[in-house]
Amino acid sequence: MLFESTRMKLRKMTNEDTELYHKWRNDIEVIRSTYLSLDMYHMDETKEFVNRILESHTGKSYIMVEKENETPIGIISLVNIDYKNRNAECIIDIGEKEYWGKGYGSEGLKLLLDLAFYEINLHRVALKVFSFNDRAIRLYKKIGFQEEGISRQSLFRNGKWHDIIHMGILQDEYFEQNQ
Repeated sequence: MLFESTRMKLRKMTNEDTELYHKWRNDIEVIRSTYLSLDMYHMDETKEFVNRILESHTGKSYIMVEKENETPIGIISLVNIDYKNRNAECIIDIGEKEYWGKGYGSEGLKLLLDLAFYEINLHRVALKVFSFNDRAIRLYKKIGFQEEGISRQSLFRNGKWHDIIHMGILQDEYFEQNQ
């Protein structure tokens, strides 16, 4: 498989992943740092959402699989792919909490960026991160993402307003960072 590291591989999301994805997207600890809404979803809503993902021409979603035990640990996606302008947005969620803080997010994101820049030949990949998610911000900066703007006080969480930080990385920056 082309897009794998020593500990992880990416495989395309399928309908068989719906139940697992449903579990992750209804885990408040998982979605607190990545989803705007903290609403819980019914299985029918998740099925419909997964079907839209699988049928999308402007998105690619992958399950991150820990190779040693073949354990699915999260989902990573390129969304809103604009082939004409060679731009996309990326989203990452590690749904299995025992894999948090162990470098799997970094590995998964690098695999996705390899796909985006080497395979699809995108020029730019962007993301959004909540200002309270320090661990993610450090990861994105380490990989080479730069802050491009802020949507001030756009998110209300735990009784406080938080910013949404917009970050991006260009193809040549990624290539230079990974020589």
